[in-house]
Amino acid sequence: MAKELAFHFKTQYIPEYARKYVEKLNRPYNYLDVLHIAHHQIIQEQEYTEKAVKFLFLDTELIITKVWLEVVYGNCPNWIDTAIRQSNIDLYLLCDLDIPWVEDSVRENGGEMREKLFQIYEQQIMQNGFIYKVITGTGRLRLKNALSSIEQFITMRHVH
Repeated sequence: MAKELAFHFKTQYIPEYARKYVEKLNRPYNYLDVLHIAHHQIIQEQEYTEKAVKFLFLDTELIITKVWLEVVYGNCPNWIDTAIRQSNIDLYLLCDLDIPWVEDSVRENGGEMREKLFQIYEQQIMQNGFIYKVITGTGRLRLKNALSSIEQFITMRHVH
């Protein structure tokens, strides 16, 4: 969806790095791998912000990485919390669970854990004071709902 939103708004998006990184490992990922992913996400956001026109869409970002570290390892370094608080993200689009979970070589946490993680992501977004919209729908409707949420946010921002 990030790619499609970037195309619609004629700007940049940052593809998910974690998936690509973990798929290339020929061993199970570890704590240091996840820290590497977090560092890379910060660098990518800085680099792409300079290239973006008006908007920058991120497929995934540090809150997801923070939760990953806490759930899997029970530990997330403070520098990640600091980077989250310093983030310039204006609007989070939190994708609802109304599309089926599909297992693959990298994906973990289907079933009840998927629901629990969604709640943790939402709590983290709220605790950090970010504005967010939950995006529902399947197929083109999901993209339409995301576009509508962005347009509402833009309108709201210009009113204030």
